[in-house]
Amino acid sequence: MISASPRLVFAALLLSPFLGTTALADGPYRNRDNKLPADSGEPGYPVPYQLPTVAEITEVLGRVRGYLEVAAPTRVVDRKTRKEITDFTAPVATAVADLGETGFSALAYEMGVVHAGMIKATEVTGDARFAAFTERHMRFLAERTAYFRAQEDKFHLERANSFARLLDPRALDDSGAMCAALIRARLAKVGPDLKPQIDTWIDYVAKKQFRFADGTLARQRPQAQSLWADDFYMGVPALAEMGRMTGDRAWFDDAVKNVLQMSGYLFNPRLNIYAHGWNANNPDAPQFYWGRANGWPILTMCDLLDVLPKDHPGFPKVLAQLRLALRGIAQFQSGTGLWHQMIDRSDSYLETSASAMFVYGYAHAINQGWISPTTYGSIAQAGWAGILTRVNAKGQVEGTCVGTTFASDQVYYYNRPASVDALHGYGPVLLAGAEMIKLITNPAVDIQIKLRTYHYLPKDGGTTDYREHQ
Repeated sequence: MISASPRLVFAALLLSPFLGTTALADGPYRNRDNKLPADSGEPGYPVPYQLPTVAEITEVLGRVRGYLEVAAPTRVVDRKTRKEITDFTAPVATAVADLGETGFSALAYEMGVVHAGMIKATEVTGDARFAAFTERHMRFLAERTAYFRAQEDKFHLERANSFARLLDPRALDDSGAMCAALIRARLAKVGPDLKPQIDTWIDYVAKKQFRFADGTLARQRPQAQSLWADDFYMGVPALAEMGRMTGDRAWFDDAVKNVLQMSGYLFNPRLNIYAHGWNANNPDAPQFYWGRANGWPILTMCDLLDVLPKDHPGFPKVLAQLRLALRGIAQFQSGTGLWHQMIDRSDSYLETSASAMFVYGYAHAINQGWISPTTYGSIAQAGWAGILTRVNAKGQVEGTCVGTTFASDQVYYYNRPASVDALHGYGPVLLAGAEMIKLITNPAVDIQIKLRTYHYLPKDGGTTDYREHQ
Protein backbone atom coordinates (compact mmCIF):
# COMPACT_ATOMS: atom_id res chain seq x y z
CA MET A 1 0.00 0.00 0.00
CA ILE A 2 1.30 3.42 -0.94
CA SER A 3 0.77 6.04 1.76
CA ALA A 4 0.13 9.70 0.99
CA SER A 5 2.78 12.21 1.86
CA PRO A 6 2.21 14.34 4.99
CA ARG A 7 2.01 17.44 2.81
CA LEU A 8 -0.80 15.98 0.67
CA VAL A 9 -2.69 14.81 3.73
CA PHE A 10 -2.48 18.28 5.26
CA ALA A 11 -3.72 19.87 2.01
CA ALA A 12 -6.65 17.47 1.89
CA LEU A 13 -7.61 18.33 5.46
CA LEU A 14 -7.59 22.01 4.61
CA LEU A 15 -9.80 21.50 1.57
CA SER A 16 -12.17 18.93 3.05
CA PRO A 17 -14.68 21.42 4.52
CA PHE A 18 -15.24 22.81 1.02
CA LEU A 19 -15.45 19.58 -0.95
CA GLY A 20 -18.77 17.81 -1.28
CA THR A 21 -20.34 19.54 1.72
CA THR A 22 -23.38 21.73 2.18
CA ALA A 23 -23.90 24.80 4.32
CA LEU A 24 -24.84 24.41 7.95
CA ALA A 25 -28.55 23.86 8.53
CA ASP A 26 -30.51 27.09 8.79
CA GLY A 27 -31.81 27.46 12.34
CA PRO A 28 -35.35 28.61 13.21
CA TYR A 29 -34.37 31.86 14.96
CA ARG A 30 -33.44 35.14 13.30
CA ASN A 31 -31.55 37.79 15.24
CA ARG A 32 -33.79 40.85 15.46
CA ASP A 33 -30.79 43.02 16.39
CA ASN A 34 -29.16 42.54 12.98
CA LYS A 35 -30.93 44.96 10.63
CA LEU A 36 -30.22 43.09 7.42
CA PRO A 37 -32.45 42.13 4.51
CA ALA A 38 -33.81 38.60 4.44
CA ASP A 39 -31.56 37.61 1.54
CA SER A 40 -28.34 38.95 3.09
CA GLY A 41 -26.98 35.58 4.05
CA GLU A 42 -27.57 36.23 7.75
CA PRO A 43 -27.78 32.76 9.34
CA GLY A 44 -30.63 31.36 11.34
CA TYR A 45 -29.68 30.25 14.83
CA PRO A 46 -30.68 27.17 16.87
CA VAL A 47 -31.54 29.48 19.79
CA PRO A 48 -32.80 33.09 19.98
CA TYR A 49 -29.35 34.66 19.66
CA GLN A 50 -30.32 38.24 20.44
CA LEU A 51 -30.25 40.71 23.30
CA PRO A 52 -33.15 39.82 25.61
CA THR A 53 -35.41 42.46 27.09
CA VAL A 54 -36.31 42.82 30.75
CA ALA A 55 -39.93 42.08 29.92
CA GLU A 56 -39.01 38.87 28.12
CA ILE A 57 -36.87 37.57 30.95
CA THR A 58 -39.48 38.55 33.53
CA GLU A 59 -42.14 36.66 31.60
CA VAL A 60 -40.02 33.49 31.65
CA LEU A 61 -39.44 33.82 35.38
CA GLY A 62 -43.15 34.31 35.95
CA ARG A 63 -43.94 31.23 33.90
CA VAL A 64 -41.57 29.12 36.00
CA ARG A 65 -42.99 30.55 39.21
CA GLY A 66 -46.53 29.87 38.06
CA TYR A 67 -45.73 26.24 37.38
CA LEU A 68 -44.03 25.77 40.76
CA GLU A 69 -46.96 27.35 42.59
CA VAL A 70 -49.07 24.43 41.41
CA ALA A 71 -46.42 21.70 41.24
CA ALA A 72 -44.95 22.25 44.72
CA PRO A 73 -47.89 22.06 47.18
CA THR A 74 -47.65 22.73 50.91
CA ARG A 75 -50.32 20.60 52.51
CA VAL A 76 -50.68 17.35 54.42
CA VAL A 77 -52.58 14.39 52.97
CA ASP A 78 -53.40 10.83 53.90
CA ARG A 79 -51.03 8.67 51.85
CA LYS A 80 -53.72 6.00 51.40
CA THR A 81 -56.77 8.08 50.53
CA ARG A 82 -54.89 11.14 49.17
CA LYS A 83 -57.41 13.33 50.99
CA GLU A 84 -56.16 16.50 52.65
CA ILE A 85 -55.68 16.40 56.42
CA THR A 86 -56.76 19.56 58.21
CA ASP A 87 -57.09 18.36 61.80
CA PHE A 88 -53.68 18.52 63.46
CA THR A 89 -54.76 17.96 67.06
CA ALA A 90 -53.52 14.36 67.04
CA PRO A 91 -51.11 12.73 64.58
CA VAL A 92 -52.06 9.83 62.35
CA ALA A 93 -49.56 7.34 60.96
CA THR A 94 -50.62 7.78 57.34
CA ALA A 95 -50.17 11.57 57.24
CA VAL A 96 -47.57 12.75 54.70
CA ALA A 97 -46.53 16.00 53.14
CA ASP A 98 -48.13 16.14 49.70
CA LEU A 99 -45.56 15.81 46.91
CA GLY A 100 -48.09 16.44 44.16
CA GLU A 101 -47.67 14.75 40.81
CA THR A 102 -44.05 15.83 40.43
CA GLY A 103 -42.57 14.58 43.69
CA PHE A 104 -41.30 18.06 44.58
CA SER A 105 -40.60 17.95 48.32
CA ALA A 106 -40.74 21.10 50.44
CA LEU A 107 -37.66 19.83 52.30
CA ALA A 108 -35.53 18.72 49.34
CA TYR A 109 -32.12 20.31 48.85
CA GLU A 110 -33.20 21.38 45.35
CA MET A 111 -35.97 23.45 46.96
CA GLY A 112 -33.27 25.39 48.78
CA VAL A 113 -32.01 26.59 45.39
CA VAL A 114 -35.57 27.40 44.32
CA HIS A 115 -35.96 29.67 47.35
CA ALA A 116 -32.67 31.39 46.55
CA GLY A 117 -34.05 32.05 43.06
CA MET A 118 -37.42 33.26 44.33
CA ILE A 119 -35.86 35.72 46.77
CA LYS A 120 -33.48 36.98 44.07
CA ALA A 121 -36.33 37.33 41.56
CA THR A 122 -38.37 39.44 43.98
CA GLU A 123 -35.33 41.62 44.64
CA VAL A 124 -34.71 42.21 40.93
CA THR A 125 -38.26 42.41 39.53
CA GLY A 126 -40.08 43.91 42.51
CA ASP A 127 -42.78 41.25 42.08
CA ALA A 128 -43.70 40.03 45.57
CA ARG A 129 -45.27 36.86 44.16
CA PHE A 130 -41.84 35.24 43.99
CA ALA A 131 -41.18 35.83 47.68
CA ALA A 132 -44.75 34.73 48.42
CA PHE A 133 -43.86 31.27 47.17
CA THR A 134 -41.01 31.08 49.67
CA GLU A 135 -43.16 32.56 52.43
CA ARG A 136 -45.76 29.83 51.88
CA HIS A 137 -43.11 27.14 52.18
CA MET A 138 -41.51 28.70 55.24
CA ARG A 139 -44.90 28.90 56.91
CA PHE A 140 -45.54 25.24 56.11
CA LEU A 141 -42.31 24.25 57.87
CA ALA A 142 -43.12 26.47 60.84
CA GLU A 143 -46.66 25.17 61.23
CA ARG A 144 -46.13 21.45 60.60
CA THR A 145 -42.80 20.60 62.25
CA ALA A 146 -44.45 19.98 65.62
CA TYR A 147 -47.10 17.75 64.03
CA PHE A 148 -44.61 15.50 62.29
CA ARG A 149 -42.45 15.40 65.41
CA ALA A 150 -45.48 14.19 67.36
CA GLN A 151 -46.15 11.65 64.61
CA GLU A 152 -42.58 10.36 64.95
CA ASP A 153 -42.78 10.17 68.73
CA LYS A 154 -45.96 8.09 68.48
CA PHE A 155 -45.38 5.87 65.43
CA HIS A 156 -41.57 5.78 64.97
CA LEU A 157 -41.70 6.00 61.19
CA GLU A 158 -38.06 7.11 60.87
CA ARG A 159 -37.24 7.80 57.18
CA ALA A 160 -40.90 7.32 56.20
CA ASN A 161 -41.73 10.46 58.15
CA SER A 162 -42.16 13.34 55.69
CA PHE A 163 -40.15 15.66 57.95
CA ALA A 164 -37.36 13.15 58.65
CA ARG A 165 -34.81 15.38 56.92
CA LEU A 166 -35.55 18.07 59.49
CA LEU A 167 -36.28 16.01 62.57
CA ASP A 168 -33.31 13.68 62.13
CA PRO A 169 -30.91 14.87 59.41
CA ARG A 170 -28.42 12.21 58.37
CA ALA A 171 -26.69 13.75 55.36
CA LEU A 172 -25.68 17.09 53.90
CA ASP A 173 -28.42 16.55 51.33
CA ASP A 174 -30.91 16.64 54.21
CA SER A 175 -29.68 19.86 55.68
CA GLY A 176 -27.26 22.30 54.07
CA ALA A 177 -29.09 23.81 51.10
CA MET A 178 -32.36 24.22 52.98
CA CYS A 179 -30.54 25.61 56.02
CA ALA A 180 -29.02 28.33 53.83
CA ALA A 181 -32.45 29.05 52.33
CA LEU A 182 -34.03 29.45 55.76
CA ILE A 183 -31.33 31.87 56.84
CA ARG A 184 -31.73 33.92 53.66
CA ALA A 185 -35.50 34.03 54.14
CA ARG A 186 -35.05 35.05 57.78
CA LEU A 187 -32.65 37.87 56.94
CA ALA A 188 -34.92 39.03 54.10
CA LYS A 189 -37.91 38.90 56.48
CA VAL A 190 -39.74 36.46 54.23
CA GLY A 191 -42.07 34.24 56.24
CA PRO A 192 -41.94 33.32 59.93
CA ASP A 193 -38.75 33.07 61.97
CA LEU A 194 -37.44 29.49 61.61
CA LYS A 195 -34.48 29.78 63.98
CA PRO A 196 -35.22 26.37 65.63
CA GLN A 197 -35.15 24.63 62.27
CA ILE A 198 -31.99 26.52 61.30
CA ASP A 199 -30.34 25.37 64.54
CA THR A 200 -31.16 21.73 63.84
CA TRP A 201 -29.77 21.77 60.35
CA ILE A 202 -26.63 23.81 61.03
CA ASP A 203 -25.81 21.61 64.02
CA TYR A 204 -25.74 18.66 61.65
CA VAL A 205 -23.64 20.42 58.99
CA ALA A 206 -21.11 21.83 61.44
CA LYS A 207 -20.81 19.02 64.00
CA LYS A 208 -22.21 15.72 62.75
CA GLN A 209 -21.39 15.37 59.05
CA PHE A 210 -18.40 13.14 58.27
CA ARG A 211 -15.23 15.03 57.35
CA PHE A 212 -11.74 14.15 56.22
CA ALA A 213 -9.00 14.56 58.80
CA ASP A 214 -8.25 18.03 57.36
CA GLY A 215 -11.84 19.18 58.04
CA THR A 216 -13.20 18.83 54.49
CA LEU A 217 -16.88 17.90 54.37
CA ALA A 218 -17.09 14.41 52.83
CA ARG A 219 -19.20 11.25 52.72
CA GLN A 220 -18.90 7.57 53.48
CA ARG A 221 -20.59 6.62 50.21
CA PRO A 222 -20.48 5.26 47.56
CA GLN A 223 -17.05 4.36 48.91
CA ALA A 224 -15.67 5.17 52.31
CA GLN A 225 -13.97 8.58 52.45
CA SER A 226 -15.60 10.03 49.32
CA LEU A 227 -15.69 13.67 48.34
CA TRP A 228 -18.52 14.96 46.11
CA ALA A 229 -18.53 18.27 44.24
CA ASP A 230 -22.23 18.51 45.16
CA ASP A 231 -21.17 19.18 48.74
CA PHE A 232 -19.80 22.57 47.85
CA TYR A 233 -23.44 23.66 47.83
CA MET A 234 -24.76 21.14 50.34
CA GLY A 235 -22.45 22.48 53.03
CA VAL A 236 -20.67 25.77 52.35
CA PRO A 237 -23.56 28.24 51.80
CA ALA A 238 -25.08 27.24 55.15
CA LEU A 239 -21.75 27.93 56.88
CA ALA A 240 -21.38 31.24 55.04
CA GLU A 241 -24.92 32.37 55.85
CA MET A 242 -24.34 31.54 59.52
CA GLY A 243 -21.36 33.88 59.38
CA ARG A 244 -23.57 36.60 57.93
CA MET A 245 -26.36 36.00 60.44
CA THR A 246 -24.19 35.79 63.56
CA GLY A 247 -21.17 37.90 62.66
CA ASP A 248 -18.93 35.09 63.96
CA ARG A 249 -15.94 34.85 61.58
CA ALA A 250 -15.34 31.21 62.53
CA TRP A 251 -18.21 30.28 60.21
CA PHE A 252 -16.51 32.11 57.36
CA ASP A 253 -13.22 30.39 58.17
CA ASP A 254 -14.85 26.97 57.83
CA ALA A 255 -16.62 27.94 54.62
CA VAL A 256 -13.43 29.24 52.99
CA LYS A 257 -11.43 26.23 54.14
CA ASN A 258 -13.93 23.89 52.54
CA VAL A 259 -14.04 25.72 49.21
CA LEU A 260 -10.28 25.78 48.92
CA GLN A 261 -9.72 22.23 50.12
CA MET A 262 -12.53 20.77 48.00
CA SER A 263 -11.02 22.59 45.03
CA GLY A 264 -7.63 21.12 45.86
CA TYR A 265 -9.06 17.62 45.62
CA LEU A 266 -11.44 18.05 42.67
CA PHE A 267 -10.25 20.88 40.41
CA ASN A 268 -8.27 19.97 37.31
CA PRO A 269 -5.81 22.86 36.80
CA ARG A 270 -5.11 21.80 33.21
CA LEU A 271 -8.76 21.96 32.11
CA ASN A 272 -9.92 24.41 34.81
CA ILE A 273 -13.02 22.33 35.55
CA TYR A 274 -14.15 20.13 38.44
CA ALA A 275 -14.36 16.35 38.62
CA HIS A 276 -17.52 15.03 40.20
CA GLY A 277 -15.81 13.15 42.99
CA TRP A 278 -12.66 11.83 44.62
CA ASN A 279 -12.08 8.77 46.80
CA ALA A 280 -9.40 8.91 49.47
CA ASN A 281 -9.00 5.14 49.22
CA ASN A 282 -8.67 5.25 45.44
CA PRO A 283 -7.08 8.62 44.67
CA ASP A 284 -5.74 7.68 41.22
CA ALA A 285 -9.12 6.63 39.78
CA PRO A 286 -10.20 8.22 36.46
CA GLN A 287 -12.09 11.47 36.84
CA PHE A 288 -15.43 12.33 35.25
CA TYR A 289 -16.45 15.92 34.59
CA TRP A 290 -20.20 16.01 35.09
CA GLY A 291 -21.86 19.32 34.23
CA ARG A 292 -23.76 19.90 37.46
CA ALA A 293 -20.65 18.95 39.43
CA ASN A 294 -19.22 22.18 38.02
CA GLY A 295 -22.39 24.15 38.62
CA TRP A 296 -22.47 23.52 42.37
CA PRO A 297 -19.02 25.05 42.99
CA ILE A 298 -19.89 28.10 40.86
CA LEU A 299 -23.07 28.80 42.84
CA THR A 300 -21.23 28.19 46.09
CA MET A 301 -18.31 30.50 45.42
CA CYS A 302 -20.68 33.27 44.34
CA ASP A 303 -22.76 32.78 47.49
CA LEU A 304 -19.70 32.80 49.71
CA LEU A 305 -18.13 35.89 48.14
CA ASP A 306 -21.46 37.73 48.49
CA VAL A 307 -21.28 37.53 52.29
CA LEU A 308 -17.58 37.05 53.01
CA PRO A 309 -15.98 40.18 54.51
CA LYS A 310 -13.64 41.76 51.97
CA ASP A 311 -10.86 41.84 54.55
CA HIS A 312 -11.06 38.11 55.17
CA PRO A 313 -7.78 36.50 54.03
CA GLY A 314 -9.76 33.91 52.09
CA PHE A 315 -11.58 36.45 49.90
CA PRO A 316 -8.89 36.84 47.21
CA LYS A 317 -8.25 33.08 47.21
CA VAL A 318 -11.89 32.16 46.65
CA LEU A 319 -12.22 34.89 44.02
CA ALA A 320 -9.15 33.59 42.19
CA GLN A 321 -10.61 30.07 42.22
CA LEU A 322 -13.95 31.33 40.87
CA ARG A 323 -12.19 33.14 38.04
CA LEU A 324 -10.25 30.02 37.08
CA ALA A 325 -13.40 27.91 37.01
CA LEU A 326 -15.38 30.45 34.98
CA ARG A 327 -12.54 30.66 32.46
CA GLY A 328 -12.40 26.90 32.07
CA ILE A 329 -16.14 26.38 31.82
CA ALA A 330 -16.50 29.08 29.17
CA GLN A 331 -14.33 27.13 26.78
CA PHE A 332 -16.75 24.19 26.81
CA GLN A 333 -19.89 26.16 25.89
CA SER A 334 -21.68 24.62 22.91
CA GLY A 335 -22.96 26.33 19.77
CA THR A 336 -26.42 26.44 21.34
CA GLY A 337 -25.22 28.42 24.36
CA LEU A 338 -25.86 25.41 26.60
CA TRP A 339 -23.28 23.12 28.14
CA HIS A 340 -23.12 19.34 27.93
CA GLN A 341 -24.06 16.73 30.54
CA MET A 342 -20.39 15.73 30.62
CA ILE A 343 -18.92 19.16 30.28
CA ASP A 344 -15.84 18.00 28.36
CA ARG A 345 -17.72 15.58 26.05
CA SER A 346 -19.63 17.12 23.16
CA ASP A 347 -21.28 13.79 22.35
CA SER A 348 -23.18 13.88 25.66
CA TYR A 349 -26.52 15.66 25.74
CA LEU A 350 -27.03 19.36 26.41
CA GLU A 351 -28.11 19.83 30.04
CA THR A 352 -30.13 22.69 31.52
CA SER A 353 -29.45 22.89 35.27
CA ALA A 354 -25.67 23.19 34.93
CA SER A 355 -26.06 25.66 32.05
CA ALA A 356 -28.30 27.87 34.17
CA MET A 357 -25.85 27.71 37.08
CA PHE A 358 -23.07 28.86 34.75
CA VAL A 359 -25.15 31.71 33.30
CA TYR A 360 -25.90 32.87 36.82
CA GLY A 361 -22.21 32.65 37.72
CA TYR A 362 -21.06 34.74 34.76
CA ALA A 363 -23.79 37.36 35.08
CA HIS A 364 -23.45 37.64 38.85
CA ALA A 365 -19.66 37.88 38.77
CA ILE A 366 -19.88 40.64 36.17
CA ASN A 367 -22.49 42.53 38.16
CA GLN A 368 -20.34 42.27 41.29
CA GLY A 369 -17.27 43.56 39.43
CA TRP A 370 -15.34 40.31 39.89
CA ILE A 371 -14.81 39.56 36.19
CA SER A 372 -14.78 41.60 33.00
CA PRO A 373 -18.01 42.12 31.04
CA THR A 374 -15.88 42.38 27.89
CA THR A 375 -14.70 38.81 28.34
CA TYR A 376 -17.80 37.14 29.71
CA GLY A 377 -20.91 39.25 29.03
CA SER A 378 -21.76 37.73 25.67
CA ILE A 379 -21.09 34.23 27.06
CA ALA A 380 -23.74 34.81 29.71
CA GLN A 381 -26.17 36.19 27.11
CA ALA A 382 -25.59 33.24 24.78
CA GLY A 383 -26.17 30.85 27.66
CA TRP A 384 -29.47 32.52 28.49
CA ALA A 385 -30.49 32.20 24.83
CA GLY A 386 -30.04 28.45 25.15
CA ILE A 387 -31.97 28.29 28.41
CA LEU A 388 -34.92 30.09 26.81
CA THR A 389 -35.48 27.07 24.58
CA ARG A 390 -35.75 24.80 27.63
CA VAL A 391 -38.64 26.53 29.44
CA ASN A 392 -41.87 25.30 27.89
CA ALA A 393 -45.26 26.98 27.73
CA LYS A 394 -46.32 25.48 31.09
CA GLY A 395 -43.24 26.86 32.84
CA GLN A 396 -41.61 23.44 33.10
CA VAL A 397 -37.84 23.32 32.77
CA GLU A 398 -36.84 20.69 30.24
CA GLY A 399 -33.50 18.97 29.77
CA THR A 400 -32.45 18.70 33.43
CA CYS A 401 -30.50 15.65 34.53
CA VAL A 402 -32.15 13.77 37.38
CA GLY A 403 -30.38 13.10 40.68
CA THR A 404 -27.01 11.46 40.11
CA THR A 405 -24.64 9.56 42.36
CA PHE A 406 -20.85 9.76 42.24
CA ALA A 407 -20.10 7.03 39.69
CA SER A 408 -17.00 5.37 38.27
CA ASP A 409 -17.86 5.09 34.58
CA GLN A 410 -19.04 7.25 31.69
CA VAL A 411 -21.92 4.97 30.70
CA TYR A 412 -23.78 5.85 33.90
CA TYR A 413 -23.32 9.60 33.48
CA TYR A 414 -24.10 9.63 29.75
CA ASN A 415 -27.37 7.81 30.27
CA ARG A 416 -28.80 9.58 33.28
CA PRO A 417 -32.22 10.72 32.03
CA ALA A 418 -33.42 14.29 31.79
CA SER A 419 -36.84 15.15 33.17
CA VAL A 420 -39.16 18.10 33.75
CA ASP A 421 -39.68 16.54 37.18
CA ALA A 422 -36.03 17.08 38.11
CA LEU A 423 -36.35 20.01 40.51
CA HIS A 424 -32.63 20.74 40.12
CA GLY A 425 -33.30 22.92 37.07
CA TYR A 426 -35.90 25.32 38.45
CA GLY A 427 -33.91 27.27 41.03
CA PRO A 428 -30.94 27.80 38.71
CA VAL A 429 -33.20 29.12 35.92
CA LEU A 430 -34.76 31.60 38.35
CA LEU A 431 -31.31 32.70 39.51
CA ALA A 432 -29.96 32.99 35.98
CA GLY A 433 -32.91 35.02 34.72
CA ALA A 434 -32.88 37.42 37.66
CA GLU A 435 -29.16 38.02 37.29
CA MET A 436 -29.48 38.51 33.52
CA ILE A 437 -31.99 41.28 34.17
CA LYS A 438 -29.40 42.95 36.38
CA LEU A 439 -26.72 42.46 33.74
CA ILE A 440 -28.59 43.97 30.78
CA THR A 441 -29.61 46.93 32.96
CA ASN A 442 -26.23 47.30 34.67
CA PRO A 443 -25.36 51.03 34.49
CA ALA A 444 -21.65 50.21 34.42
CA VAL A 445 -21.94 48.11 31.25
CA ASP A 446 -22.43 49.32 27.69
CA ILE A 447 -23.86 46.60 25.40
CA GLN A 448 -22.94 47.22 21.76
CA ILE A 449 -24.11 45.25 18.73
CA LYS A 450 -21.50 45.16 15.98
CA LEU A 451 -20.77 42.76 13.14
CA ARG A 452 -23.71 40.53 14.10
CA THR A 453 -22.48 39.86 17.63
CA TYR A 454 -22.46 41.45 21.10
CA HIS A 455 -19.83 43.41 22.95
CA TYR A 456 -20.19 44.11 26.67
CA LEU A 457 -17.96 47.04 27.47
CA PRO A 458 -17.28 48.89 30.73
CA LYS A 459 -18.74 52.39 30.55
CA ASP A 460 -15.53 53.74 32.04
CA GLY A 461 -13.93 53.19 28.63
CA GLY A 462 -12.37 49.87 29.49
CA THR A 463 -10.04 51.21 32.15
CA THR A 464 -11.38 49.04 34.95
CA ASP A 465 -8.84 46.49 36.20
CA TYR A 466 -10.89 43.56 37.45
CA ARG A 467 -7.86 42.20 39.29
CA GLU A 468 -8.34 45.05 41.75
CA HIS A 469 -11.70 43.67 42.96
CA GLN A 470 -10.23 41.55 45.73
